Amino acid sequence: MASTLASTPTPNPALPTLRLHPAANDSINGDIEQAADDDIGQAAILQLAGVWRVEQPLPRLASACALLESQPRLRRLGFDTTRLDGWDSGLVAFIAGLQRLCRERQIECDSTTLPHGLRALLDMAEIVPERADNGHVPEPRSSFVQRLGADFIDLARSTGEIMEFFGEGTLAFRRFLLGRARYRRSELWLIVQESGADALPIIGLVSFLVGMILGYIGDQQLAQFGARIYVADLVGLATVLQTGALITAIVMAGRTGAAFAAQLGSMQVNEEIDALRTLGISPMEFLVLPRMLALILMTPLLAIYANVIGILGGAFVGTTVGGLTFTAYMIETQLAIGWNHIAQGLICAVVYGAIVAASGCLRGMQCGRSAAAVGQATTSAVVTAIVFIVIAAAVLTIIFDAIGLS
Repeated sequence: MASTLASTPTPNPALPTLRLHPAANDSINGDIEQAADDDIGQAAILQLAGVWRVEQPLPRLASACALLESQPRLRRLGFDTTRLDGWDSGLVAFIAGLQRLCRERQIECDSTTLPHGLRALLDMAEIVPERADNGHVPEPRSSFVQRLGADFIDLARSTGEIMEFFGEGTLAFRRFLLGRARYRRSELWLIVQESGADALPIIGLVSFLVGMILGYIGDQQLAQFGARIYVADLVGLATVLQTGALITAIVMAGRTGAAFAAQLGSMQVNEEIDALRTLGISPMEFLVLPRMLALILMTPLLAIYANVIGILGGAFVGTTVGGLTFTAYMIETQLAIGWNHIAQGLICAVVYGAIVAASGCLRGMQCGRSAAAVGQATTSAVVTAIVFIVIAAAVLTIIFDAIGLS
């Protein structure tokens, strides 16, 4: 008797039935024959009959699994749909699961006799990779050489995009100097306010705390030699030379640089930048140039503010812990700091401001067309800015020492 998956021994033809028959001469394309015994051999045909729709009581895949396990010699399986009256996604899901079971048991599954529409849906299902347990599509593993080559290609592409960005930025700045750049001056002053005055509280807080930290460290060490007065020299020089400009740059990178990347990235998603190009307006002049000018202008001013607040933080420690008077502390600070030190700090601030603005605008212009890409561009802008700020600080320190500005 034929092996049957159905609710009753004599299934209603209107209901879905599943029969497994041995094929003649072990050929999948042979005629359907009734099984002489329970062992059907190496090749068989699965007969599908009735209406296979999701609202109908369909045979369970577990029953098909048990049927396949009962035939250990089965190696090839075909389908007969001559008695199939109708089907929908319920049959697609069943056949897809059956094909997976056949692959696990190394059984060849021939789907050429299935309806064309059913085969097309199964092919589409095979194209989409199965999701992992965490809901993410597993990425195909690649060799070390492939990853190295892909990283090199990405590096070359990124380098080209950076060079193109700075080239267009240089041309836009040249047109600005010639008075021919097209941008909105009202937007420039709005960006100046957002990146300048609005940043004073956070920069003041961080600078004061860093000044206190430097003062505590210096007081603990210099107190051993009875030279607490030189805490003013330590805090003043460290703040004016590097700390003030670095604090300003890092705060601006996390605050303003990220905002630039998010703004331009959102415009990239909404195709506003493409619209500007269509109208013949350069995005470098209209969007990037005002942001670059605003940060280059405001970062030195914010660095001066950070220097003053940082020195006051050191003075607070010197007067409360070191026993110094405020007047003596400020006089010693004035004697230690020269105009060359102030100039060095301001030059660093200008360079850092340009780095923050360029990083934010670059990552924003490189942003993709999705919401996730905006978040990635924002993160990349902050990381890029901080890395290049530290590199610039090291390079500028060496240059200043070489030319005798320190």
